[in-house]
Amino acid sequence: MPPIDLTGKAAVVTGGGRGLGLAYAHALAAHGASVVVNDVDEAVAEQAVKSIAEAGGTAVAEVVPVGTAEAADRLVARAVEAFGRLDVLVANAGILRDKVLWKMTDEDFDAVVTTHLRGTFTCARAAAVRMREQGEGGTLILVGSPAGQRGNFGQTNYAAAKAGIVAMARTWSMELARAQITVNAIVPVAATAMTETIPAFAPYVEAMRGGEPLPDFLRKGEGFGSPEDCAALVPFLASEAARGITGQAIGIGGDKVALWSHPQEIRTAYADGGWSPEALADAWHTSVGAESQSVGIPAPKVPEA
Repeated sequence: MPPIDLTGKAAVVTGGGRGLGLAYAHALAAHGASVVVNDVDEAVAEQAVKSIAEAGGTAVAEVVPVGTAEAADRLVARAVEAFGRLDVLVANAGILRDKVLWKMTDEDFDAVVTTHLRGTFTCARAAAVRMREQGEGGTLILVGSPAGQRGNFGQTNYAAAKAGIVAMARTWSMELARAQITVNAIVPVAATAMTETIPAFAPYVEAMRGGEPLPDFLRKGEGFGSPEDCAALVPFLASEAARGITGQAIGIGGDKVALWSHPQEIRTAYADGGWSPEALADAWHTSVGAESQSVGIPAPKVPEA
């Protein structure tokens, strides 16, 4: 394959000031795209822009919390003002308010859903409007999570929002196909402020920050690495090499890339005239319920010392 070249393309990365978002912004800029770095912290956003410029890239900052239509319009307008167009949106911004169901407040739920789910919706809508006006196609990259694919203890709000994001990617891939706008969800796994608190990962993440490589059981077995390990997927999906890829949920982390399946029926059973509660109880364990599906993110398999 020829080198991935995004020269002439303009991108917006929400939550692009640090962590995974910063890695995405750097990867896009390194492959020639001009980037609008969005963050809620002005100093963080400006530092991200500076680091991209020092690496030879082009970037500007737009400081606004995502969620509202007005914020989304500002991000699109900033790209058009600075670079004359918008070709790529990476909807990455997010927050956490982790609590178990019976302790989660309305405010905890609404804050996470507003940033993740509504923020992805409003930014994608504004980007799609602009891309359709340009008439040259485009790329929407929505950021999901293993929590949205499988659920995660204490993350009602986050898991629900991330599951919704993948559902939106599937829906928009159909709606925007005629406009040649691809829409995919990515499911990154990396050492971030959230994952580094997992006890099994913590000592390895600390060693990585000290310059030591992560062991293969993490990089390959768990698909776990640095934010930079996840970043290659973004310029790839934004490139002409990925024009035929849309409506997918793609996992990446460490040395691993994976395609997530879409939910589908795995077992069926039939009863003439329909089912009664008693018939369901009688048939469940030997028919559709013979292989109940697991929930939650599998615990990491740490080798014994």
